[in-house]
Amino acid sequence: MAAWRPVEPRMCGAAMLPGGNGPDYNQGMSPSMPTPLAELLTFSDRPQMSNATMLLAFTGWMDGGDVSTGTIQRLVDLVDAKPFAEIDPDPFYIYNFPGSMEMSALFRPEIRVEDGLVTSIELPSTQFFASQDHGLLMFIGKEPNLRWQTFADCLFHLAHDSGVTRILFVGSFGGAVPHTRDPRLYTTCSRPDLLPEMERFGVRRTGYEGPGSFMSYLMSRSEESGLEMVSLIAEIPHYLTVTNPASIEAVSRRLAKILQLPLELDELRSASTEWELEVSSAIDENDELAERVREYEEAYDNELLGIEPEVDEIADDPGLDGLILDDLGPDE
Repeated sequence: MAAWRPVEPRMCGAAMLPGGNGPDYNQGMSPSMPTPLAELLTFSDRPQMSNATMLLAFTGWMDGGDVSTGTIQRLVDLVDAKPFAEIDPDPFYIYNFPGSMEMSALFRPEIRVEDGLVTSIELPSTQFFASQDHGLLMFIGKEPNLRWQTFADCLFHLAHDSGVTRILFVGSFGGAVPHTRDPRLYTTCSRPDLLPEMERFGVRRTGYEGPGSFMSYLMSRSEESGLEMVSLIAEIPHYLTVTNPASIEAVSRRLAKILQLPLELDELRSASTEWELEVSSAIDENDELAERVREYEEAYDNELLGIEPEVDEIADDPGLDGLILDDLGPDE
């Protein structure tokens, strides 16, 4: 792929891990790990690639509109990628959090009880998929609550074992973008020379200070692990808290260009158009929200023309709290 160049592996002198095949397993690892990584990773297959790319998607912090998980899951389906490994979730997630029912529910596993019997319990999923024909590994899972260092070691460990040289994270955040326009796309990179390569695809550089994600932590360690890493982050409408197929479609199109993948996205385009019409119809019934969306559209278009936008930051407008659509799903 033209956007990236292979990276020569770097060594950090850690001891060989159980189940490993030599020092390649230990690149970028912490020299003192409380749990051998071989005990945290379960494999059903061992794909061997060369100069492969690993795509990451996490639920939670940077998965607004399900853009992170939705984009990568769609790609898994399109290239017929096969599951081959998972990370043991137990050391990395909080299941019981003190506080209100609403807060506690964010952490507790989902269960189903039918006719007096527990029929299912859904623990956090951490699954890897592989498409050897396309040189891709894909990870879909929940952002870890605990032991970020060890979770990152697991990802790096598997990446080196499979021939990965680069990592690409897909995510999203809510902003002043109308649903009638493509999301703005941003990038953060592990090396300065990767920034212009991403900018070739119409992606802007990020600027941010505040609470951080696991993705940022992972990127801060990627260079020491001998891996290059970039992110593709979509700014999506803050006023929609449902799955956003329009943003998933837009990000998928850009991702296909970056990875040079000949993907068939007509089905996504059709679902995106239908969803946009449904959302617009619902917004038209709320005069205040409809006016705000028109302001976002004007600011978005003016920015393309080089005109300074006049819309205030959404965080400074307390009146927006009640202007949220959260009951419109993509199939409704």
